[in-house]
Amino acid sequence: MVVKKAPNFVQSFQPWNGNNLIQLFANFVLLFTESAPFLLLGMLIAGMINQWIPRTWVEKTLGGKSSIVNAALIGAPLPLCSCSVIPVAMGIRRSGASKASTASFLVATPETGVDSIGITYALMGPIMAMARPIAAITSAIVAGLLVLWFGKPGKATEQEPQAKTTTNCCHKAKVAPSSISEKIQAAFVFGYGQLLRDFMLWFLIGIFFAALVTTIVPVGFLNQYAQGILAMLVVVLISIPMYVCATASTPIAVGLLLSGITPGAALVFMLTGPATNIATLMVIKNELGKRELGLYLVAIVSSALISGLILDALFEQFDWQLQLSHGEHSEMVGVFYQACALVLAGLIAYQLQKMLLPKFANFKSV
Repeated sequence: MVVKKAPNFVQSFQPWNGNNLIQLFANFVLLFTESAPFLLLGMLIAGMINQWIPRTWVEKTLGGKSSIVNAALIGAPLPLCSCSVIPVAMGIRRSGASKASTASFLVATPETGVDSIGITYALMGPIMAMARPIAAITSAIVAGLLVLWFGKPGKATEQEPQAKTTTNCCHKAKVAPSSISEKIQAAFVFGYGQLLRDFMLWFLIGIFFAALVTTIVPVGFLNQYAQGILAMLVVVLISIPMYVCATASTPIAVGLLLSGITPGAALVFMLTGPATNIATLMVIKNELGKRELGLYLVAIVSSALISGLILDALFEQFDWQLQLSHGEHSEMVGVFYQACALVLAGLIAYQLQKMLLPKFANFKSV
């Protein structure tokens, strides 16, 4: 009797058993610990930026005659996720910013930020941490230029006579703090409160995905099936419908790297994922127009693909190596990382209970 062997595709995966579950948990804790200190630092810097760079200054700088490059450079470090960038973009557009500058701002802001650069450095090393903001700013400038050259001319929608205090998923209007101590306190509240709430669930999902891939998919798996431009096109198709912020997209990209995709394909995911969620696309359609929406998507996809191909060529030309984190630290650094992980876990638990307790109270009152 001849036993037929399973295809290589099936044999590539690790069989699932109890040991895999233990290893999955260990990989999750390891990736979380590796990310913690950089994420805490990034959130602190983001909170300081949020307090010391007023939104009114941003709107004034990007108003009327502002340049596309200014919009990209200002938007890149701002601590605004894919959701919170929407009201800011609407504000700068309605205060007089051109369509081109608004498009540039909408691309650069969610694609990168001080927090996402920090976690990219933690999980992928300095090369990817530098490539990400450079590619994001470049794609933002390309988007602005395409809208400037091929978009329809149009005036900004008039601002409402009186601003209202609004609440949405990422922003609640508040009285601005005045003293330095109040600003420092507000920076901590924003960085470790509002900003953390904006991305923590997607961050945890991303860490879990990376740990799962590490556990069951051997390194080099995708090398057998998709490389170069094909792998990048597959990543684009996957990332466009996803709703994920720049910080949360990083561990997902690590998982894809561990499964065998190239650094360029991972960069494509980190560029297209945060900038193409449905909410942002609808705002672009309503505020800028249908043609501008098409130009926006063309700019993001084409810039991401070109950036990915260039990055892969540089890795091959100079024989660069990815520095994916694997917990190889001295005992002192290990203790520091573990302490940061405990602090981050405590902050996440605190934010979760703040989100869930009101819902639980309403459920009990029914």
